[in-house]
Amino acid sequence: MASAAERAKRGRAARRRVGRREHGRWIPAGDRPDPLKVLLEQGADRVPDLLPIRYGRMADSPFAYLRGAAAVLTADLAAVPDTGLEVQLCGDAHLLNFGLFASPERELLFDLNDFDETYPGPFEWDVKRLAASVAVAALDNGEPAAKAHAAARAAATAYRTAVRRLAGTGECGVWYEKVDADQVLALLTGRRRARAERTLAHARRRTSLQALAKLTEERDGRHRIISDPPLLVPVPADELKAIGQVFSGYRGTLAEDRRHLLDRFQLTGAARKVVGVGSVGTRCYIALLLGRTHGEPLFLQLKEAQRSVLESHLPGRSPAHQGHRVVAGQRLLQAASDIFLGWTTGPAGRHFYGRQLRDMKGSAEVDRMTAKGLRDYAALCGQTLARAHARSGDRIAIAAYLGAGDAFDGAIADFALHYADQTAADHAELTAAIAAGSVPAAED
Repeated sequence: MASAAERAKRGRAARRRVGRREHGRWIPAGDRPDPLKVLLEQGADRVPDLLPIRYGRMADSPFAYLRGAAAVLTADLAAVPDTGLEVQLCGDAHLLNFGLFASPERELLFDLNDFDETYPGPFEWDVKRLAASVAVAALDNGEPAAKAHAAARAAATAYRTAVRRLAGTGECGVWYEKVDADQVLALLTGRRRARAERTLAHARRRTSLQALAKLTEERDGRHRIISDPPLLVPVPADELKAIGQVFSGYRGTLAEDRRHLLDRFQLTGAARKVVGVGSVGTRCYIALLLGRTHGEPLFLQLKEAQRSVLESHLPGRSPAHQGHRVVAGQRLLQAASDIFLGWTTGPAGRHFYGRQLRDMKGSAEVDRMTAKGLRDYAALCGQTLARAHARSGDRIAIAAYLGAGDAFDGAIADFALHYADQTAADHAELTAAIAAGSVPAAED
C-alpha cells in the first residue's frame, strides 16, 4: 500500500498528463461521431415500439436531450486525454440523477440515485457531466451565460473542496459520510426552505402504499395494475409464472435476512413500465407483491441492465453480469442502498437488477429554481459526488491533483458552458431530424 505522500505525488504527477486548466477546452474532434447515429445505435437492442417515446422526450429541451445523451457525452470525453485517476463512476451524473430516498433506517438521505451506466473510469468524467447539466439547465431556465457559468463553477468548487476535506478523513469516516434531509434544510431560508420542505413531504409520501393507489384498481376483490399503454402494460396472467421464475433468481442475490423478508410477500401482478428519458426502450417491469399476513403492498422494479455507455471507451473486461455491475456500483457509491437491491437474469439471457419502485424517493424541480437556488443545488450535488468518489477512488491523489487553488473549478465551468452550446446544437439536430421524419418521435 502506497503511503499518503506517495499517493499525493501521483496526483500531482497527473497534472503533467492533463493540466487542470486544460479541462476547460472543448473543440469537437474532426472525426466526432454523429450524435444521432450514436443514439440510434444505442436503441438497436431496445424495444422498438418505445423508442419514439425516448426521442420525443429528448426533443423536449436541451436539458432533456442531455439527460438521454450520456452515450454522446461519453464519446466526446473519450476523445480527449484524461487524468488516469480512476474512481467508480456514476456514468450519468446529471442534476436529476441526484435526489432523496429512504435509508434502511428510514432516514431521508440525499445522494446519487441512478447507476445504469456505472463503470470504473477517470473521476473528471462525472464532474464534467454534472457541470454540463448545470449549465444547460441554467440556460434552459432563461439565465444568462454568466450565471450558468457561475452555477457550473459552484458544482466544481464544492467537489474540489469536499474531496480535499475527505482526503484528511479516515477510511471509516469516509464510508459513514452522508447528507441527510435536515442538513439540506439547514442551508435554506424563506421561500426556498418552504419549497424544500414540500419536496421532502412529497418524498415521504412516495411509498408502495401510495403507488398502490396510483398504479392499481380493485377488481373482483383484488388489486390489479392498471393498463395505460404504452407507458404501463400489465403482464397477462399466463406470463406471471415466468416473472416468478425471474424473481427466484433475484431472490438468491439478496442477503439472507432480506430473502426472509421477501418470502413474507406474494407476487400478485406485474407490468411493463416506461421510465426516465435515457432509459426508455430498455425492458423495465414493476411487480406488485402483497404481505401474506396483512396484505400490505410492496412494489419492486426489475429494470434491464444493458452494457454501460462507458465500457467501449475504457479498459477492462466486460462484466460477467450487467445487473451485478449496476448493483455493485450502487452499493459502492451510495451512502446507503435499498434493502431489496439485487440482480437476476431474465428471458433470452437478458440482465436485470431489482429494487423498490418507490421508497420515499424525491427529486428537485430544477426548471423552477432561481439562479441562486440552482447554484446552491449544484454545489450540493458536487459535494455529494465527491463523497461517492472518495469511497471508491484514491481521494488523496485526486485532492493533490485538484490543489488548493481554483484552476480546476474555472476550467470545468468553461467546459460546461462550451458543452452547453454543443448540446443545443445536437438537440437542434435531433428536432430537425424528427421534423423531417427521419427519426420517429411520439409524445407521452
